[in-house]
Amino acid sequence: MPDRMIHPCNHRDFDEIYAIVNEAAQAYKGVIPADRWSDTYMPSEELRHAIDAGVCFWGCEDAGTLIGVMGIQKVRDVTLIRHAYVRTGSQKRGVGALLLAHLCQLTQDPVLIGTWADAVWAIRFYEKHGFRMVSHEQKERLLRCYWSIPERQVETSVVLADENWWKLHGGE
Repeated sequence: MPDRMIHPCNHRDFDEIYAIVNEAAQAYKGVIPADRWSDTYMPSEELRHAIDAGVCFWGCEDAGTLIGVMGIQKVRDVTLIRHAYVRTGSQKRGVGALLLAHLCQLTQDPVLIGTWADAVWAIRFYEKHGFRMVSHEQKERLLRCYWSIPERQVETSVVLADENWWKLHGGE
């Protein structure tokens, strides 16, 4: 669609990022473990903490309205894709694919993505775009090494890696 534009988000986009994340995360309700769910999926303080910790959000606008966001974060020798969400009315229209492709072009590092193990639609999306799930043992190590998440989230998540990571670490 010609009106779509990818751009880095800034502090003026905070409220829209917050709204998109929490609207789109409703898809997790009843899917992820109940002890990991809350009606405000990502409180504003948690979003602020993610940004302060180095997550840089990029947005996709359509006709001047922010319809999707995705974060990128350099952590040591890898780049993480974090907090990828698209407004429910704009899903399945290529927004996530545009954001993912753009963010992957921003780095030469291996790219890792963590998501909920029961979010099969998210896993399929990333696999469709060339990411492959790592083994259980690799997942445990990667989540503890590159993410700062609760142990319960480690237990209930998966990690997917791009081809660059597999070339370097596939035999581990």
